[in-house]
Amino acid sequence: MILIDLQRFLGLFTKPEAATCTSCGTTAPTISKALGVCRSCILEGSAGALNTVAANRRKHRGRFSLPSEIPRQEHAQKGDVRKCKGCVNACEIVEGGNGFCGLRAVRSGRLEMLAGTPRGAMVEWYFDPLPTNCVADFVCPGGTGAGYPTYSHTKGTPEHGHSNMAVFYEACTFDCTFCQNWHFRKVQPEEGKLHTSADLARAALTNNTSCICYFGGDPTPQITHSLKAGRLARELKGEDEIMRICWESNGSMPRSLARAIGELALESGGCIKFDLKVKDQNLHQALCGTSNKNTFYNFKMLWDRFGTERPEPPILIASTLLVPGYVGAHEVREISEFLAELDTSIPYALLAFHPDFNMPDMGTTTRKSAMECKQAAQDAGLSRVKIGNLHLLA
Repeated sequence: MILIDLQRFLGLFTKPEAATCTSCGTTAPTISKALGVCRSCILEGSAGALNTVAANRRKHRGRFSLPSEIPRQEHAQKGDVRKCKGCVNACEIVEGGNGFCGLRAVRSGRLEMLAGTPRGAMVEWYFDPLPTNCVADFVCPGGTGAGYPTYSHTKGTPEHGHSNMAVFYEACTFDCTFCQNWHFRKVQPEEGKLHTSADLARAALTNNTSCICYFGGDPTPQITHSLKAGRLARELKGEDEIMRICWESNGSMPRSLARAIGELALESGGCIKFDLKVKDQNLHQALCGTSNKNTFYNFKMLWDRFGTERPEPPILIASTLLVPGYVGAHEVREISEFLAELDTSIPYALLAFHPDFNMPDMGTTTRKSAMECKQAAQDAGLSRVKIGNLHLLA
């Protein structure tokens, strides 16, 4: 942990080295060596650029016990393939194989969940005194007192004296090159080290907890575990008592499960925070290794279903990580236009990037870039835009 923090600290003062795009030959400090190509070539969608990105991703995933790419079985016999429907990836897995997230496997002809059911998940948790560094802290009950007295213990102020239970799920359906919490990839599902939904729910009754926030990794591969734990925690505490259930996610879960988390967040006063990386499919595929189709569909579906049912505290919050050279004002404007078409009051958090995981060669987000992105979001019509992680801005 000390080395990681030191790396982040030094990234604020170290000028990134220039790298060369293998597709167009451009040299710039805003080109990631891990991707091997520049943003422009990715957006153009040239086969050479996208193949370079895919090859580099396979190499990087080889460091972990994860499939090098989303399993597709075009040449296998139909009866030999089991299709997972747990997320947007729709992995096609054969005997002895694993899904992209590492938690789905085919053994003896059956598709199995190695972790993530109510019986056991790869998960850790800790308690943060409120207010905490939450993506939604500028609009949520724990950070502002929104929804008092139904959803918050305080009126117009943060919930001092109460805790947030931060629940980290150690798996993900994406493979973001810029992952800020990448160390979960080192963890493997092992019997005896999994926690049941009941374990988590009982822990939530301690430390004067008023909200549970699921993040990761991502909750998606283990979302049934989070739903069961959240429902049980509210039942154990008493449904008349405050126990908000929140999710931070890439939104890649199936539509039925997106509706389920929406229902629990709505009734409990919780917030759902979707990380909207980028709109462009080629750029999203390059940065995250998969599609954003479910993410934007689920966000719209949840807003249409629940957005106006509980205006305060807002049930949906969007966020975007400002990755130098790849996610800037243009990308933020596209996302903001999508949000503004739904409702201009949707809260939007723009998060500063620090060099980590496969992008240690990149610089941090600059203050100038962050302000340009904020302006782009406001120009698109959004009224509640926040720049997060200000201490990281270069």
